[in-house]
Amino acid sequence: MKETKFDGYNLKPFIIDAVHRLGFYEPTDIQKRLIPAVLKNESVIGQSQTGTGKTHAYLLPILNRIDPGSDTVQAVITAPTRELANQIHQEALKITQGAEDEPIRTKCFIGGTDKQKSIDKLKTQPHLVVGTPGRIADLIKAQALNVYKAQSLVIDEADLMLDMGFLEDVDYIGSRMPEELQMLVFSATIPEKLKPFLKKYMENPKYAHVEPKRITAEKIEHVLVPSKQRDKDKLLFEMMSHLNPYLGIVFANTKNTADHIAKYLTEKGMRVGLLHGGLTPRERKKVMKQINDLEFTYVIATDLAARGIDIKGVSHVINYELPDDLDFYVHRVGRTARAGSSGQALTIYELSDEDALARLEKMGIVFDYAELVNGEWKKGDDRHRRKNRKKTANEADQIAKRLVKKPKKVKPGYKKKMSYEMEKIKKKQRRNQSNRGK
Repeated sequence: MKETKFDGYNLKPFIIDAVHRLGFYEPTDIQKRLIPAVLKNESVIGQSQTGTGKTHAYLLPILNRIDPGSDTVQAVITAPTRELANQIHQEALKITQGAEDEPIRTKCFIGGTDKQKSIDKLKTQPHLVVGTPGRIADLIKAQALNVYKAQSLVIDEADLMLDMGFLEDVDYIGSRMPEELQMLVFSATIPEKLKPFLKKYMENPKYAHVEPKRITAEKIEHVLVPSKQRDKDKLLFEMMSHLNPYLGIVFANTKNTADHIAKYLTEKGMRVGLLHGGLTPRERKKVMKQINDLEFTYVIATDLAARGIDIKGVSHVINYELPDDLDFYVHRVGRTARAGSSGQALTIYELSDEDALARLEKMGIVFDYAELVNGEWKKGDDRHRRKNRKKTANEADQIAKRLVKKPKKVKPGYKKKMSYEMEKIKKKQRRNQSNRGK
């Protein structure tokens, strides 16, 4: 068996086997910095973007420390969405499948499922519990799940937990666990409102902030497509019809907008998936299966899919509208160009988006421009072209005339004063033109 750089962590044989089986060779930055601390039972805060390997940064050492001979819950992993909880559970199962001599029991408990069935599964306590905070808290309150001896509590996507109002449930879970608790917190951002919660449970945690080398993956092409006051639905349909994705996600800001887009495209004869928080658990599970079975070329989604769900094979992302929170632009486009693949992120933009686009550019994102002309993609005009164009002397005169208005009440010498103000503006225009030419 070929040696990997994970061998130096002195992990149990079944975990090393899983590392080989999963094709891991070298730990990611977040794994290098946090696996040793988690193995030593230290509390940690890992701040990194999606796709940096944080799930295995806590799963590998937690599973390594579990004692299969004990019939107690030893670790609890909380996630803000049912889909993410299920994905973490599936990753845990992939690792533990090799521990056949001493099996590690893992269970996933999420909202939207039969609570009594969950309680029935707890006649024997699992070693590892993964789930959504509300359902785990309910099972503890029902005295079906016993976490009073658990050593570790993981809070994945902590900032999203805060946004979705789940911290109270997480707090309840933590309060039922031992005082000497190992807390493992992973989050893309650490908002101020999260800090009091962290301070309550963590004393001098190991902190690792892995800055992405680039704010988005290197192989993402960011493309702006101007709406030019056209019907946005028609423009989206044309764009989707003239791309050839392996799988594309169209992002909208609200459930209502996502529903509207899906209805419009369906009426146009397109078969699209729909994914947002308003679907029932059964509907969401069905859509995820259809996505994984490649039944759709496009999925219409809200930001639930940007953070809480891992959809593989996404080649194109289309922003029907820019998100209100621009961090979600990064999360959205992060669905594509993963594991060294390339991807394209297209955004329909309007004049009112200028401020948001300028802020994204300050964050380091470089946009290309494209337009659909008679069914063909053409290079579009840079939206800065007007601002960068050299102004002629005639234009400077026009600007000066537009800015200096004749006063409503004229006083002696007003013409001289107007002339002076206009000359001042023209000089400024010429100076700006000269500076741009340098």
